[in-house]
Amino acid sequence: MKLTRQESIQRRHQRIRLRVSGTPERPRLAVFRSHAHIYAQVIDDTQQHTLVAASSLDKELRVQGGSTCDASSQVGKLVAERALAQGISRVVFDRGGNLYHGRIKALAEAARAAGLEF
Repeated sequence: MKLTRQESIQRRHQRIRLRVSGTPERPRLAVFRSHAHIYAQVIDDTQQHTLVAASSLDKELRVQGGSTCDASSQVGKLVAERALAQGISRVVFDRGGNLYHGRIKALAEAARAAGLEF
C-alpha cells in the first residue's frame, strides 16, 4: 500500500511527538504549514495550553506580501518576539512532520536570529 504525501507527514509527526514534548520551562514551538500559509505556536503540553502564536495571516504580516519563504521568516521573527515578551527564551522545535527544508528552515532560522534558543 502506497502512502500519500499527507499520510507520510502525519506518520512522521506521530513519531516526532513520541519524543518531543513541551514543558513549562521549555515549551514546544510547533509549526504547521499549509499550501498558502504557515502557523507557529509555543505550547506547554503539560497544561495543554498555547502560550504564544503567530501566523502569516496576522494583520501586521498580511500587508507585506512577498514569497512564502519571506513570510515564514517574518512569522519566525514575530513568534520569537512574542515569546521573549512572555519570558520564554528556550523552546523545543517541532517541525510538524515536515522536512527541515525551505519554509520550515526559514522560520526556524529567523526565530533563532530573533533570540529563541533551540
